[in-house]
Amino acid sequence: MTDRRLLLVHAHPDDESIGTGATMAKYVAEGAHVTLVTCTLGEEGEVIPPELAHHAADRGDTLGHYRIGELAAACKALGVTDHRFLGGQGRWRDSGMMGVASNDRPGSFWQADVDEAAAELVTVIREVRPQVMVTYDENGFYGHPDHIQAHRVAWRAFEMAADRSHPGGEPWRVAKFYYTAMPRSVMRRAADAMSEADVDFWSPETDDMPFGCADEEVTTEIDARAFVEAKLDAMRAHATQIAVDAPWFALSNKIGQQVLGVEHFILRAGVPGPSGVGAPHEAGGIGEPYTREEDLFAGIR
Repeated sequence: MTDRRLLLVHAHPDDESIGTGATMAKYVAEGAHVTLVTCTLGEEGEVIPPELAHHAADRGDTLGHYRIGELAAACKALGVTDHRFLGGQGRWRDSGMMGVASNDRPGSFWQADVDEAAAELVTVIREVRPQVMVTYDENGFYGHPDHIQAHRVAWRAFEMAADRSHPGGEPWRVAKFYYTAMPRSVMRRAADAMSEADVDFWSPETDDMPFGCADEEVTTEIDARAFVEAKLDAMRAHATQIAVDAPWFALSNKIGQQVLGVEHFILRAGVPGPSGVGAPHEAGGIGEPYTREEDLFAGIR
């Protein structure tokens, strides 16, 4: 078993590639064991290409099964060989966007008992024994109910895994727990560049976006620019959900975003490691002062 083990908890197929794809590919290439846990099959996702529209949720119930294949192709592009669906394939269903009827559907992830779902994740944690976990913040990064629930479940499992009173294998204490993050300065620079790009996506209004954090909240910046092509390939694999026109992409809302090779995180629990050199603005970094970690495993012996 490799010395470095990273566990990421994402809500739907495609989330892993958009937010953490370059980081995942980087650590795989460096020999770390990267485990991806996906909480749903993404059955309620909006299908972009007309030729795949027959998979849309309102035309049957084939999208989740189709997205299993997309996720497998994305993992291959990133080099990830250890992927699991939380509780097994189809255990919990995509809840849809906040406020829609599918939030209340029995079996939706939003309706899952947090302790029950966390117990499934504890089993994975105690098997893999990761030093580092990554998921979303309390708002699920942008307010999607499944992202919020993924946060709740991952945090609860992080606590439970080290507690001997909980069943599911030998207790394991994860050293560091991170949230994904998007610094507002990086968002603004990307939006400015997007407004000048010759691409069929809409330019974002960064002040209206339901996500983003202050630069000073970011504790960790992973410069994985060498793996941005792997990230792009992984995003292209999610063809039902993502339109890619490198270096830009858009979801079904057609709002353009930049495909970043520098990815950002916030350390929620654990001891921070030493600061790194940082990435320049033009590469997607925050820039000076360089007070952030450059490695998720920084400071871990």
